[in-house]
Amino acid sequence: MKKPLVGIIISLLLIVIAVLVVFTQIKPFGITSSQSSNTVLIQERVVELSELTTLKYEYTKAMVYRDDTKIKWTDIRIGETIKLVEYTGYLKAGSDLSKVEVDYDEVGKQVTVRVPKAKVLDNVVELEKMDITDVKGTIFSDPPTQELIDEVTEKKKKFEEEKIGQGFLTEADKRTEEVLKSFLSGDEVNEVIVEFY
Repeated sequence: MKKPLVGIIISLLLIVIAVLVVFTQIKPFGITSSQSSNTVLIQERVVELSELTTLKYEYTKAMVYRDDTKIKWTDIRIGETIKLVEYTGYLKAGSDLSKVEVDYDEVGKQVTVRVPKAKVLDNVVELEKMDITDVKGTIFSDPPTQELIDEVTEKKKKFEEEKIGQGFLTEADKRTEEVLKSFLSGDEVNEVIVEFY
């Protein structure tokens, strides 16, 4: 009695699986994927590209740090300290791809992607790799670490402004456009248009 019941249950499961396969593969009754589902799918794929579209510039800089050593609470100068400071860092720029707007035209098979303009994402100086060399000093020469870090931070900001003036953000936009066009173009897409806002 149990064998026929088990056979019927297995047969019903196989029929249900076969019907599901037919609906997902053949799409009977003219069921097609909607434009909004294509748009959402494209948007999700674009967000995954965030790291690939980021432009990174590594740099090494040197600066001279000068400090007059004085006796505390007086103007009596003991000596002058001069140090050569070498440091490395990196500057990253890119677009926030989570704010991308995608429009998919099924008839023309055209994808229009609106992307925020690039901005500086990171400007990091690797302080642990900083190399400080005494050029001139006295037995009292030990520059305050915070003053040194403040000066490096100020130089870092000036360097960022210089790179922006040289077109670093424009390069980041170009990179984003190239990556998006190569990633989204394919058999189902005739044209990819990238617009920055």
